Amino acid sequence: MTPLSPQARATLLAELPGWTTVQDRDAIFKRFTFHDFNAAFGFMTRVAIQADKADHHPEWFNVYNRVDITLSTHDANGLTQRDIDLAHFIERAAAALVVPE
Repeated sequence: MTPLSPQARATLLAELPGWTTVQDRDAIFKRFTFHDFNAAFGFMTRVAIQADKADHHPEWFNVYNRVDITLSTHDANGLTQRDIDLAHFIERAAAALVVPE
């Protein structure tokens, strides 16, 4: 896996609303807010199963109904297509569960 080029990164991130780059790191981040802890944990479980299948695991932090996710490919020392693919799955998993902004 090689890190994404600046052009590819810009194009692919445009398809992922709400995901932002992480300052001082080649990674992307998004915060998800759910109705309650049960919804947040269920979401995390779905993502964990998919991430394990892909052998690509997110960095995340959970407090009650909030899940913060950071994606970066450690083996490539930066953002790769694997991160983008997992972010798209995360978006689909969260779609019906997140609290509308």
